Amino acid sequence: MEYSERLKKLPVQFFANLVEKVGKAVAEGRDVINLGQGNPDQPTPPHIIKALQTAAEDPLTHKYSPFRGLKELKVAASEFYLKQYGVAIDPETEIAILFGTKTGLVELPMCLLNEGELMLLPDPGYPDYLSGAVLANVEYKTFPLKAENQFLPDFNAIPQKQKESAKLMYLNYPNNPTGATVDRTFFEETVAFAKKHSITILHDFAYGAIGFDGKKPVSFLEVNGAKDVGIEMYTLSKTYNMAGWRVGFAVGNAKIIEALNLIQDHLYCSLFPAVQKAAVAALTDDQQCVGELVNRYEQRRNAFITACQNIGWKVEAPTGSFFAWLPVPSGFTSETFANYLLEKADVAVAAGNGFGEYGEGYIRVGLLVDEKLLVKAVERIKKLELF
Repeated sequence: MEYSERLKKLPVQFFANLVEKVGKAVAEGRDVINLGQGNPDQPTPPHIIKALQTAAEDPLTHKYSPFRGLKELKVAASEFYLKQYGVAIDPETEIAILFGTKTGLVELPMCLLNEGELMLLPDPGYPDYLSGAVLANVEYKTFPLKAENQFLPDFNAIPQKQKESAKLMYLNYPNNPTGATVDRTFFEETVAFAKKHSITILHDFAYGAIGFDGKKPVSFLEVNGAKDVGIEMYTLSKTYNMAGWRVGFAVGNAKIIEALNLIQDHLYCSLFPAVQKAAVAALTDDQQCVGELVNRYEQRRNAFITACQNIGWKVEAPTGSFFAWLPVPSGFTSETFANYLLEKADVAVAAGNGFGEYGEGYIRVGLLVDEKLLVKAVERIKKLELF
């Protein structure tokens, strides 16, 4: 029995390899500080857990969910977007409930593109974007995110042929892995670009709650015309520490939302209803827990970046997300530096080349351990006398 060509073409799971390396080091008894992960380290807030427990005790939640999710959750998501971003969303036609946004990101090319058609992806970018392209059997080209352009795409630099033939483009701000953020002007330019070239936009808003220095990240849908050209995907994984719960949603253009709902009609019968009810509690109850979480990440960022700068490492502080994107010292590639830190300092980081060609020369650090451990990791690196 042979695997299908689609499965054979899937990219190697970058994070699986990273986990294997760290696991091997830990199995050897080494005290590894793991900064390579993207898994929130704090527990889900108690009121959300309580909502799940209460809902799970109700026999009605033990039945199949409506195919397209509970109306209650769609209304909650709609109210959330209106309150947080001033964006009006029709809960009936402009929201699709997702098994975490990773699922939606992989499904979307299958919904909108025919085999062989072209989509555009950021480089560096979230590795699983590539999975959607492979499973849909479509072509993809990448556009670079460079430090000299604040890790934003240069729409003018995209080859004319690609602009003419591309059907879909993915964007992601606050950005994984760079930690960059954008303002409304950028999204206004994005809408104009999309309309001019008839390109659909998917904005991956996974880190939408996490902005620093008093600046709240901007939703793509806040900009006039955004719904005409695309959608946004929002996950509860980061905002509410619900990564393992696998719940998110897509909002925006009704035709695209219908496409996502249609493919999911054939793949799933929506999420466990009790998880959906817990998601309602997350979106509609007091948001103090979110503010506290963002403050925690900002304190960690400040402690870590200050420690790096104190040892002579010339790094820039991220303006959003819970990642720091750091240049590797002279004489190393991304991968050799990541391996060196694990081998010589027992510090695990993610090599930047795992996020694409333009990730070379960087490592990604997750601000997902206590700030004392972040500082301790830098102290270990200092002993290597690289800076």
